[in-house]
Amino acid sequence: MSEVCSKCGLPKDLCVCETIAKEEQKIVVSTEKRKFGKTITLVEGVDTKNIDIKDLTKKLKSKLACGGTAKDGVIELQGNHAERVKSFLEDMGFPVSTISIKK
Repeated sequence: MSEVCSKCGLPKDLCVCETIAKEEQKIVVSTEKRKFGKTITLVEGVDTKNIDIKDLTKKLKSKLACGGTAKDGVIELQGNHAERVKSFLEDMGFPVSTISIKK
């Protein structure tokens, strides 16, 4: 018998908690200049309780071929990748209406 999710009561392979969590978030993608003129891309607003932020960071870094980290619920990626991050998050199942780019 498979394990049952404690939140939604469905078996783990049919659990919809992460899908619901993706629809309820407001994600803001922005860029920032750091020391020596380096640009970083910040992804804020990801709910760390329902979504594995380390796994999301790993997928973003792999897809964008850049370095980065996750600190205090904020994903920091090296370089200016705002548009590419938005399209990748859309491909992962985040609704377009919940993702905004701040310039």
